[in-house]
Amino acid sequence: MIGIHSPEFEHEKERKQVLKLVERFHLEYPIMMDNDFKYWDALGNTAWPSFYLVDQKGQIVLSSRGEMHEGDWKATQFEEAIKKMLSLEDN
Repeated sequence: MIGIHSPEFEHEKERKQVLKLVERFHLEYPIMMDNDFKYWDALGNTAWPSFYLVDQKGQIVLSSRGEMHEGDWKATQFEEAIKKMLSLEDN
């Protein structure tokens, strides 16, 4: 998992602000700063947050815009897709 942070507000461009949130929410995965919105634009993003599940070939398998919470239908859909991808890797 990797996070890509594209700032919505000017103060969110500051690394120290992002690190505060990483600590607050106990995030344990790498987060890339996308202050120039190159990844945002490349993905055709339109909303904060957005989620993408990408396979080993770099193809987007699943995407979702807007909030996602543990146990909701979006999260369940992503969890099932990840499990399926991981089981295919084992074969």
